[in-house]
Amino acid sequence: MVPPDTAHAGVGEGERSDGVGAPAIPPASGRRWRIAAFARDRAAFAAALFLVLVAGAALLAPLLSPYDPAAADNLLRYAPPGTAGHLLGTDAQGRDMLSRLLWGGRVSLVVGIVPVMVASATGLALGLLAGTAGGWTDQVIMRLLDVVFAFPMVLLAIAIAGVLRPGVWTEVISITVVLIPYVGRLARTATLLVASMPFIEAARAAGATRTALLLRYVTPGVLPPLLVYATTLVGLMIVVGSGLSFLGLGVQPPASDWGAMVSEGRIVLRRAPHATVLPGIVIVAVSLAFSFLGDGLRDALDPRSRRR
Repeated sequence: MVPPDTAHAGVGEGERSDGVGAPAIPPASGRRWRIAAFARDRAAFAAALFLVLVAGAALLAPLLSPYDPAAADNLLRYAPPGTAGHLLGTDAQGRDMLSRLLWGGRVSLVVGIVPVMVASATGLALGLLAGTAGGWTDQVIMRLLDVVFAFPMVLLAIAIAGVLRPGVWTEVISITVVLIPYVGRLARTATLLVASMPFIEAARAAGATRTALLLRYVTPGVLPPLLVYATTLVGLMIVVGSGLSFLGLGVQPPASDWGAMVSEGRIVLRRAPHATVLPGIVIVAVSLAFSFLGDGLRDALDPRSRRR
């Protein structure tokens, strides 16, 4: 898995003023154009609305779920979708599928979002340091990241989770560790790209300090590609987290998690296929939504796709 090309989402020519050059489009106008460009992308806009609904449903799970997700009813085991009182049916233990999906969304979204946020912050710091310092600092940071990068992402996450005690935070820690090299390499590449642009040389010639260059000019140019990449990673990490739960390395019963639900439902796949199919559909839908959202952000933040 190689970080995407950062040339598309970097800093556009003439987009910055900061006393260095005249912007082709004022900042406020540029923001309005980006919002309008994102809104025109129907797939990305629909994906964003869908994700808002999913996140809202997960946050409001205590109010929306009709039953306790861990409450079992032996008289209603394997109830199919549409059963009275159980819109999406029940699982092998008679637990309400809708309630478990709502509560499981809390865990799955945390496992997908938190590691990406932590890894993005850490990778951004390492990438900026490596890209701006250069020399032995760059070599040491990148070689350390390469050591982790050399291992397949999923296998390394499984190995780390296997050493730790199974649970939500085990998933978060293992996924965070394996993500840092990917984000760090992207941040370094974007840093080198932005640092080579003419407005950086102009700011340096104007007397800008190294700290000012890093905070005012380089970092804002690195954030757009990092934001796009992080958005696409969230969907992938939800799948990875679900896989860890499927293997028994994540959330433990009776807690709800989409991956754990798939794992539990596979045992009764022939008798109650909905117990596996429904959480599987949710995982795929949410992952695709984050992918479409990332594509929309990439296009909106790409100055070369601006319609004149």
